[in-house]
Amino acid sequence: MLATARPLDTRFRVETPEGIDLLLRPAGLVPRALAFAIDLAIRGLALLALFFLLGALGQFGLGLGAILLFLINWWYMVLFEVLNQGRTPGKQWLGLRVIHDDGTPVGWAASLTRNLLRFVDLLPFAYALGILSCLSHPAFKRLGDIAAGTLVVYRDSATERPALPETEPLPPPFPLSQGEQRALLGFAERQEQLSAPRRAELAAILAEPLAVAPEQAEKRINRIARGLLGPT
Repeated sequence: MLATARPLDTRFRVETPEGIDLLLRPAGLVPRALAFAIDLAIRGLALLALFFLLGALGQFGLGLGAILLFLINWWYMVLFEVLNQGRTPGKQWLGLRVIHDDGTPVGWAASLTRNLLRFVDLLPFAYALGILSCLSHPAFKRLGDIAAGTLVVYRDSATERPALPETEPLPPPFPLSQGEQRALLGFAERQEQLSAPRRAELAAILAEPLAVAPEQAEKRINRIARGLLGPT
C-alpha cells in the first residue's frame, strides 16, 4: 500500500495495490489526550489496588509490586494495541485505534516503538514535545508515531443498509443499467423516510419506463428491488 504524504481536509488517503482508496480520519490532540487520560486512570486504579493487596505481604509484596509497576506501565498500551485491534480501553471509549501508515493493523514492533518513545514525547515536561509534534504534523503524529510509522485514527463503525420491504421478488421486465438499479434500490431502502406524497411522486417517475399505473408504482418498484437484491 502507498499512502499520500499529506492528508486532504483532515483525511489521510491510502491507496492499495488494487487501486482502492481508503480515507482515514486522523485523531487530533484532544481526543488522543482524553484517551490517554482514561488509560492513565485505569492503570492508576489497578496499581493502587495491587499495592494495597501486596502491602500485606511485606518486603516480598513490595518487590512484586515494583515488577508489576514496570509491566503495567510499559506493556499495558502495547498488549491492548496489538491484541485488541489497536485499541486500548481509552481509545475504544473515544472510538480511536492505532494502525500502520499503510492502513494495516499495528504490530508488535511498531507498538513497542511508539510506546517506548513516550519518554521522548514527555520531554522537557508534561508531554511538551509530543504536543508540539502532534499540533505541527499534518496527520497529528507525536514523535513516537513518526518513528514507528503509526497513525491514530477514528474507528468508523460499519453502517447497515436499510431493509427492503417484504414482498415477492420480481425480475425487471428489461435489462437495467447500473444507475437504474441503484435508483430502484435506493428508493426501496429509503421510502419509509419520505412523506406519502413525495414517495408517490418519486415512484411514478421511477416506474415510468416500466409502463405501470401510478397507483401500482411503489409495489412494482419494491418487487423489482427485492429481485435485484437476490436471495437473503
